[in-house]
Amino acid sequence: MTYGLDSETDAGFDFNFENIYRKAVDTVLDSQECPYEAQVDLLITDDESIRQINREQRGIDAPTDVLSFPMIQFDKPGDFSDVEDKPDSFNIETGELMLGDIVISADRIRIQASEYGHSIMREFAFLIVHSMLHLIGYDHIEENDRIVMEDKQDKIMELLGIPR
Repeated sequence: MTYGLDSETDAGFDFNFENIYRKAVDTVLDSQECPYEAQVDLLITDDESIRQINREQRGIDAPTDVLSFPMIQFDKPGDFSDVEDKPDSFNIETGELMLGDIVISADRIRIQASEYGHSIMREFAFLIVHSMLHLIGYDHIEENDRIVMEDKQDKIMELLGIPR
């Protein structure tokens, strides 16, 4: 498993965020029975940088908490049965499934943790879980999909030992 991690800002978290990141990624993939070693990259940035990325990639000129950039189009969320049929799904050098990139705003993590009344660690873990579900095909645009995704998020956060 390759866990890319880069930070453009001093996150200043008072917990081992690399460990939480790895644990959250592993828990999502284990819960979805991913049969492959995978590659995921995380960038921790600030509100201004994520705003710029959001504007460039989505046409939304505002900061956001997390952005997900999947490398694979899943026919069915969390179903890895046909990824071998999709070109460029695997890293040629490592053989790992290339899931995609996650960008998180450390500023938003602090703000939202305060707004929701929970720890910064919980908010960080939740955003990794949320983004990982996007990377494996889940979404929350339609109401039914939102319910499924939220249920998965809650169950995975419980598996992490960080429930609401």
